[in-house]
Amino acid sequence: MKVSIVIPVYYNEENLRPLYEDIKRKVIDKVDYDYEIVMVNDGSKDNSYGVMQELAKGDKNIKIISLARNFGSHAAILCGLAKCTGDCAVVKAADLQEPTELVLEMVERWKAGYNVVLAVREGREESREQTMFANLYYDITRKAALPNMPKGGFDVYLLDRKVIQVLMALDERNSALTGQILWSGFKTDKVYYTRLAREIGKSRWTLRKKVRLVADTLFSFSTLPITVVTIVGTVSFIGSLLWAVLEVVFKLMGMISVNGFTMLFIFNLFSFGVIMLTLGILGEYLWRTFDASRNRPPYIIEEENDVEGAEERK
Repeated sequence: MKVSIVIPVYYNEENLRPLYEDIKRKVIDKVDYDYEIVMVNDGSKDNSYGVMQELAKGDKNIKIISLARNFGSHAAILCGLAKCTGDCAVVKAADLQEPTELVLEMVERWKAGYNVVLAVREGREESREQTMFANLYYDITRKAALPNMPKGGFDVYLLDRKVIQVLMALDERNSALTGQILWSGFKTDKVYYTRLAREIGKSRWTLRKKVRLVADTLFSFSTLPITVVTIVGTVSFIGSLLWAVLEVVFKLMGMISVNGFTMLFIFNLFSFGVIMLTLGILGEYLWRTFDASRNRPPYIIEEENDVEGAEERK
């Protein structure tokens, strides 16, 4: 039996050594099965890849990969899953905000017959702003796209080899990897933990990336955007029809003495806004279709150092 630990790395130079020591102390030194750690540098401009190289020299079970640029955490995770060789793989963040002991707990649940094990947050030692956005995102996802999304959400999870193969076959662009896991419908279990506050480094999870994640989730797994366009268009049509009827009635009754240029201007402006909103949403679908048709890879590997594989080839 072999367990892979996949870690996407983005500006985590200061975290990597403490992270490895934590994994070694809490996982590696306690297990009696084979393991590998697959670290994927997602275009970091600091010395993250240099630290990864140093760690790989000290442990032949560490594989390190550097992508050509920042493709996003989901692309980096896909790369790690494609390169890992374990019977199952645990995806773990590099920021030390999730207890490493979760790895052992998830592996035990996998041994019990579950193909997917989610580490679900039941609490957060983070700012109110971060907590509110996360809760809002998961509420929207659960109600509009994926009803099986855990209430606290998840970033850490274990995947069986057959699940990894399915994710590789899906080959979806501009999609949320966590959504693909839930959509696949494999037998799933959950373990719970409290997300710790970040003590080392600065989070690169910007507002722009958060908004992009919301859009990717809704456009990939929900009909909500199209439904919104339909509702707005229907309401606008009915409202304009009723307004026209009322205008005619009031005109015949002599209740309109001056033409309503202001209201007409407001209505035209509102109609223009509805049209632009509709074009924007349809444009999102069109762009995603075009992006998928180009068949570009989700990531490009610039450098790879597989110490264990190199020794086997010798």
